[in-house]
Amino acid sequence: MTATIEIYTDGACRGNPGPGGWGALLLYGDHRKTLHGGEPD
Repeated sequence: MTATIEIYTDGACRGNPGPGGWGALLLYGDHRKTLHGGEPD
């Protein structure tokens, strides 16, 4: 049996350079993990 891992991501910034952020959701069976981060410029 092959395990399936689903990963959803998104990110954006305001300007270039400018503040930006990102997020990710990892799903594996009943397990769920969120990751996020950002930079001021």
